[in-house]
Amino acid sequence: MPASVSLSGLSWSKPDGTRLFTDLDLSFLPERAGIVGRNGTGKTTLLRLIAGELAPAAGHIRIAGTVALMRQDVMARPAETIADLFGVRAALDTLARAEAGLADADMLADADWTLPARIEAALLRLGLSVSPCTGLGRLSGGQQSRAALAALVFAAPDFLLLDEPTNNLDRTGRDAVRALLRDWRGGAIIASHDRELLEEMDAIVELSALGAQRYGGNYSAYRQRKDLELDAAARDLTHAKKTRADTARRARQATERKARKDSAGRRARAKGGQPRILLDAAKGRADSSGGAGARLREDRRAAADAALAEAREKVAIVQGFRMEIAQTGLAAGQTVLRVDALSGGYDPADPVIRDLSLQITGPERVVIAGPNGSGKTTLLRLITGQMAPLGGMIACAMPHALLDQHLRLLEAGQTLQGSFRALHPDATRQAAHAALARFGFRAGDALRDCTTLSGGERLRAGLACTLGAVPPPGLLILDEPTNHLDLDGIAALEAALAGYDGAVLAVSHDAAFLDALAPDRVVQLSPR
Repeated sequence: MPASVSLSGLSWSKPDGTRLFTDLDLSFLPERAGIVGRNGTGKTTLLRLIAGELAPAAGHIRIAGTVALMRQDVMARPAETIADLFGVRAALDTLARAEAGLADADMLADADWTLPARIEAALLRLGLSVSPCTGLGRLSGGQQSRAALAALVFAAPDFLLLDEPTNNLDRTGRDAVRALLRDWRGGAIIASHDRELLEEMDAIVELSALGAQRYGGNYSAYRQRKDLELDAAARDLTHAKKTRADTARRARQATERKARKDSAGRRARAKGGQPRILLDAAKGRADSSGGAGARLREDRRAAADAALAEAREKVAIVQGFRMEIAQTGLAAGQTVLRVDALSGGYDPADPVIRDLSLQITGPERVVIAGPNGSGKTTLLRLITGQMAPLGGMIACAMPHALLDQHLRLLEAGQTLQGSFRALHPDATRQAAHAALARFGFRAGDALRDCTTLSGGERLRAGLACTLGAVPPPGLLILDEPTNHLDLDGIAALEAALAGYDGAVLAVSHDAAFLDALAPDRVVQLSPR
């Protein structure tokens, strides 16, 4: 029987009772399927349900074959090694005892002498050249993610379940993941907002408030279909608005006609030209007919209102949201940032940044590039004052805003409004609400606790807090800004940055995002 994953009538609710899935029907064959959708629509939850980590509230999940889940954030346990991650520590210990002449006949019979070579091949497939005894804590976040994926592939499940597998990876790591999936012959269900990775998919499944919709083909094919859907939704909205206006006009005309007839009837009664019994009968018929007509008009108005509301909701779901950044007024020749002969890092004896010089003038867009471990984040921390330099000079000539991928500015237990006013003490509550609304947090959203936000919502909130002031800071520093944004959020961020007239200093491994940013310069860092 071929491997497959089938979901039928699947329902699941959050602990607070909020319904996430209702009667969800999906099926996957041995294919590469990308799961997309706005943050909070349940992409991670869907993978955990398929993996058996969560139980559905209703419905069934049927799996023919084996599945293996790789979480979005790989957390290394104390003393955990590559061998532990692969689940082969005992088998490697047996080989070591055999090589030392300490194994008995039973142990020798169970020994798998091909194991070290197969582990090495799995790691090299993801671009890692490390020993199985290497501690995971010694690896960077991107290297840990690659090791985790290598361990999954080594286990050879029928279906890989991957949750944002490229989030912490540099260009080399992202290329390795795409190459692996391109050659993968089993099934793969991948929640991702990495547009390059999604181009490798055989199908795209979108989760939204409308349910689950499957699209054949890769990301480009999906976008073409979505653009057609947006056009159709816009036409439906225009038609619903016209229908509502026509219904209101006809109701108004009917009311005016009835008012004229009633007035004529009152004048006839006053003149007394007809018998009173005939006039009363006519009035009764008119009242009865008028009441039925009013009820019919009210039913039509309610139907038109409902159709209009539905059309507006569909446009909002399909279209996404926008983020609006005010103008900074930055002059083209103004010096924004100057760095001279900068050295810095965590090891004074071997600083990762050595004698680096950089100047940003006017609304330049500068990208800091380099593989994991080359010091990109360290450089941003030096520039923003989070680390003291070991040598050289840093001069920032205007207010700046740092948006790091962990969004430390959003404190646990604080509301969005509180976070905004903590960064802008002079801002009124009304100004805070207005700034948050420009980034998609409207009405009561401003009072949400920061701990309740999804990854994409946190980044939007961080942008609102840092750039929501009027005028915004003249220098925006971005550290992997798309790591936790959904596709709609990335599109909104790119559109907002396209209209931002300040300077940008960015670190990102998202090639599509960098293309949209259109940098003026790229500063390449090399690992030491």
